[in-house]
Amino acid sequence: MIKFSIITITYNAAPVFGRTAESVLKQDYRNIEHLIIDGASKDGTADLAREYKRRSDAAGNGHEVRVISEPDKGLYDAMNKGLGLATGDYVCFMNAGDFFPDGSTLSLISAKTGLDGRQPGDKGLPSVLYGDTDIVDGEGRFISKRRLSPPEKLTWRSFRSGMLVCHQAFYARTDIARRTPYDLRYRYSADVDWCIRVMKEGERMGLQTANTHATVACYQREGQTTEHHRASLAERFDVMRRHYGLPVTLAMHAWFVVRAVLK
Repeated sequence: MIKFSIITITYNAAPVFGRTAESVLKQDYRNIEHLIIDGASKDGTADLAREYKRRSDAAGNGHEVRVISEPDKGLYDAMNKGLGLATGDYVCFMNAGDFFPDGSTLSLISAKTGLDGRQPGDKGLPSVLYGDTDIVDGEGRFISKRRLSPPEKLTWRSFRSGMLVCHQAFYARTDIARRTPYDLRYRYSADVDWCIRVMKEGERMGLQTANTHATVACYQREGQTTEHHRASLAERFDVMRRHYGLPVTLAMHAWFVVRAVLK
């Protein structure tokens, strides 16, 4: 049975941590590892995480919960820490405030991508599993479907048109993810760069990606990328330039401007 590692990064996230934890606790898929990487919160988030671990352990649901609370160097440093600890076949980041649509999401991902019956360590497992995303507000209420939709066949070239798959709906093979850690030069867009590099490495290994054809994540719209929108856009331009070249990047950004005007 394939194992999923879900990594949740927290820092002073007590108001929103509960819905993330509950959505993992309710998963009917049994082979789950949930790593909570807390940056030494001062608002009781770590205590909530430890209480959640006690509840999960008592439930006997086959989930392994581990809580780490210590200072870090920021979001992506904490994510790299989670990658170093992950033991599953696939890893996904479901940060505080984000959550699974329902209790069968991971079972659905396994079934729809042909993982049922596959064995851990199978070298032919897809490099990435991916799906669609719902956008929610700070209270976890549905706002809309995500504007950018996953393509039928996802490759590293797909992101020339923008980040077509939300970070929370992107499940990377852990062995590949660990070899391509987040680039800490980026403060706001290391996730875009990471997804592209994971897919590049998967292609180099001759692996396919697998579309779930389902909504697999609910993403809280508020976040540091939203708060620092201008800096995030500058970083994304640099990410695209590095991976796709300057002419393609300039052409695509011109199209983004035209698309925004025509909306």
